[in-house]
Order: sequence, then C-alpha cells, then structure tokens
Amino acid sequence: MAFAIPQYTREEINHAGDCLIAEEKVIWIANHDHMLAIINNWRSSHAFPLQSFKMTLLVRAKKVDSKAIVAQRLKRLPSIELKLRRFKDMRLSQMQDLGGCRAVVANIRRLRSLMKLYEQGRSKNPTKRHEFVHNKDYILCPKDDGYRGVHLIYRYKSTSQKHRIYNGLKIEIQLRSRLQHAWATAVETVSLFTGQALKSSGGEAEWRRFFALMSSAIALREKQPLVPGTPIEKAKLLEELRRLTRKLNVQKALRGWTYALKRLPAKNVTNAVAFLVVLDLKAWTLNTTGFKKEELGKASEAYLAVEKAANPDVHAVLVSLESAHAMRSAYPNYYLDATTFINALEFAIR
Repeated sequence: MAFAIPQYTREEINHAGDCLIAEEKVIWIANHDHMLAIINNWRSSHAFPLQSFKMTLLVRAKKVDSKAIVAQRLKRLPSIELKLRRFKDMRLSQMQDLGGCRAVVANIRRLRSLMKLYEQGRSKNPTKRHEFVHNKDYILCPKDDGYRGVHLIYRYKSTSQKHRIYNGLKIEIQLRSRLQHAWATAVETVSLFTGQALKSSGGEAEWRRFFALMSSAIALREKQPLVPGTPIEKAKLLEELRRLTRKLNVQKALRGWTYALKRLPAKNVTNAVAFLVVLDLKAWTLNTTGFKKEELGKASEAYLAVEKAANPDVHAVLVSLESAHAMRSAYPNYYLDATTFINALEFAIR
C-alpha cells in the first residue's frame, strides 16, 4: 500500500481549514477542488503514522485483555469542519486527532494496566521513541456532557530516512472501558436519529441531561468520579435518571434506532441517497423509505408530514445514507448492538 506524504506547507493547510469554515464561501467555492485536495492530503498523510501506533496499541491491549477491540480511523471532513467551528483558535495543522486509534477493554482495572504499559514504554529510551505530548484523563475528570475515557497524544518520530517525512505528525490514542464505549456508541446513535448534536454539547436538553446522568451511573459502578453537575447522592441521581428514561422511552428508542441503522442498505446496492426512517414506539413498527437525489424535495415533504402529525410515539428522521454508512464504519456491528448500554441502564435504575 502506497501511503500519502505531506505535500503542502502549514500555511497552505491552515488557509484551506480557514476557507472550510469561512462565513463567506466565495473562496471555498472558487477553489473547492484545490482546497479539498490540500485537506485530504494532510489528513491522509497521517495514515502511515496511525498504522504504526495502531499496531503498538493492538499488541499492548491484547496483553491486558485478550478480547480487547482495537480500531483506527482518519477524521471525516464534516467532523474536521465541526471541530474547527467549535474551537475558534484552532488551526487545521494543529489538530491532534486527524488520525486516531482506540482500544476498548473489559473494565477500568485493565484500562489502567494498559495506561501503565504506555507509561513504561515512555520511560525506556525516551529520546528514541515517539514523542509523548500529553494525556487527557476524562475518567478522573469527566467532561460536562458525560464523556469518559483516556486520550494519549503522541508525535510520530522516526530516524528512518524513508519515514522522517512524517515526523511531528500527531496521533491520538483513545482508551475506553466496555461500558464507556457503550455510552459513547449510544450518544452517536441518538445524535444520528434525532438530529441532536450531542457530541458537540448541543441538542435537546433532556437527552443531554440523560446521558450526563447515565455516565455518572456508570462511573458509580466503576467506582470513579462523577460527571460535574450531576447529583452527588446516589438516590437523587437514580431518581432523576429513572424519570428521564421513562419520559424519553430510552430503551425502545435505542433498540429501534439500532435496528433501523442495521436495516439500511449499503451504499453500493441502492440508488437512494437518503432514507426517511419512521419508528412507532407504541405499535413497534419501523418503516424506511428511500429517496433518490432528484427526490429530496419529496423526502422533505414526507418528513414534514410526519412531524406535523405530532404523535409523541412516532419518531421520524431523514438520514443521509452517507451518514449512516460512516457510523457503521466507525462502529462495527458488534458495537452497534445497543444491548450493552441498555443492560447497563437497566442495571442502574432497577
């Protein structure tokens, strides 16, 4: 496999990133292909360093948990754009998670053992190894939205003449327990099927609150610090979690949306570019209707008709096949099953 190498200066890369999020889209539209080529080359150039870090992660994760799940990904363009918009001072050349790999292990004890292996690795010949930048322990200090996990940031470093071209490129390594990953997968699923930007701290307040509470419930189970802003008393925490679980009909909604995601066809077997997914939680029925590119106007009308009916038991969303495919790629079928999260939820509130 031929890996991409960086072909543009940091100034050109940052300019392309600025154009991507510019309010005035004139420059982006006029130079779309060139700007996109710059961003794609910069992102693709992380593939070789990412492969190197992923192989090390795989070996170390299997040492602490033979059933560990390890995956890698290059950041998608919509995610790059969203992050640049959220963090106004960030430049594209500085983004540290264009290339990322993740290990999911059984529990906190094994996660800490995996962290220990990385600490030991850094202490041996530190000048000859990849440069450790910093870590972010969102287990000890959870994010306000409930996200928990550990992020390790490294700069690639090689003495090889062939691979020096990649020196300095940053790679992010994510470490999660199985329950933490089930929580993150549930957030992704709800974000996709409700149109709520939950990952970026946006979206409907009740869903955001539910996930913050549920993250604290998992933290209690893992004997770790709670999410800021959630009740310290266990009884109050679980009381509020139960109330929102009933109000949002969480179990049925998650099962239905997960099933819907699996039901959508692969991109190469349909001419449809979008699907109207209608889930009736009372009748427990699921209908999916595909729309071709030239039928997107009809798709919007059909979606509006369902919304106008204002049936609280009926959830409808217009999903682009590209978005659904991207999520299925990021979360293999094993983790698209909502069972782990639902079981954790029912364990917490019973």
